[in-house]
Amino acid sequence: MLWSLSAADAVEKITRGEVSSRDLTTACLDRISETDPAIGAWADLNRDRALAQAEEMDELRRRGKPLGALHGVPVAVKDLFDTKAAPTGWGVPSLKNRQPEADAAVISKLREAGAVILGKTVTTEIAVGATVATRNPHDPNRTSGGSSAGSSAAVAAGQAPLGVGTQTYGSIVRPASFCGVYGFKPSRGLISRRGCILCSETLDQAGVLARTLQDTALLADALMGFDPADAATNDLPKPGTAQGWAQTPPVEPVFAVFDLPYDDRIAPAMMEGIAEVAEKLGAQVERLPAPKSFAAILDHQDAVHGYELVRSIEDNPFLDRSVLSDELAVKIDRGETVSDARYAEAIDFLDASRTFFGEFFMDFDAILTPSAVGEALPMGHGTGDPICSVIWTFAGMPSLSAPWLVGENGMPMGLQIVGGFGEDDRLFRTARWLEDQLSAPQQ
Repeated sequence: MLWSLSAADAVEKITRGEVSSRDLTTACLDRISETDPAIGAWADLNRDRALAQAEEMDELRRRGKPLGALHGVPVAVKDLFDTKAAPTGWGVPSLKNRQPEADAAVISKLREAGAVILGKTVTTEIAVGATVATRNPHDPNRTSGGSSAGSSAAVAAGQAPLGVGTQTYGSIVRPASFCGVYGFKPSRGLISRRGCILCSETLDQAGVLARTLQDTALLADALMGFDPADAATNDLPKPGTAQGWAQTPPVEPVFAVFDLPYDDRIAPAMMEGIAEVAEKLGAQVERLPAPKSFAAILDHQDAVHGYELVRSIEDNPFLDRSVLSDELAVKIDRGETVSDARYAEAIDFLDASRTFFGEFFMDFDAILTPSAVGEALPMGHGTGDPICSVIWTFAGMPSLSAPWLVGENGMPMGLQIVGGFGEDDRLFRTARWLEDQLSAPQQ
């Protein structure tokens, strides 16, 4: 089944001429036709447009032209990123036919890597809304999470080998956990957000979803880079996640597990899963009490997001309250209560958190923590609690959800692995080591 190929295997086979991009893209499109009526992952999908891109990639190979790192591989893109070849509606019903004039930076990076933009996937309303119609591929009676619901569900269902999403609170890590795929939010500033609607200039980050750890690293590498149009990026060398994945740690990694202020919200099965991982690693894990400041981060995150959400909407010519839901209007009203002084206090706290974790990761390779509070919720009960990602997202650290745990009802759950800021390569090196340890037979 071509649709089940990993991205890494697909690139290798396409490069050698064993498989064509058209055949792979056709297989993914057929898989969508077969499975998506029960899932609803796609906001915009055009079969002819996708096949035309695939044929272009095949022609480049036939002519002996340079091939990209993702050459001919279909990718699902969250409907927050502008695409000049397809509508971008940001999850707002009245804007579903909005046609951008230029591609977002992420789209340009994908094209440069030779990827096929398969289509645009469903997101919550400007990635802030709390509801989404996309269903979980493992159980259509459950949510796939939010706000990167469509991309995570599409990857989990085999509709695309790779997906692109965004995260402000937990919108990559949580859907990845619910859908049983890898989800990676890199260090703040590694992927440009130009051409992506921002609801929080400080917190919003682009990231990736995939079915293997190697594919996750491959896609992340392809998207990283400096962009003068996004002040969060820089022109320093970038950590190579694929290179990190391929490396062996010089010494066995050391992990931390925190007693967190929200542990009482975590399902027993999730807590048991983390405990089993820690037990298997033995002396490589140290359990620590959370600093009191961790609890304060939750309020500071809300303050930054609310303050910046109001200004983002005010500055966007396509958005006003008339096109947004009442639910979102409540969040805007709440954001308007955040004063300049309160916002400045929260930003100062963010800077302090960066300093704290910079010192922390001198002694530890990674933090092990839940990706979500438990299994995916039933449809109609929201997209899940983002609490498990807030601390790490606020500090801008790289976070990886790995689908290694199982809930009490047999649904997938993710183990979140958090690394030091700017050390995304080290995080992938550590994650692969951990994956090998957990998959090794018990002695």
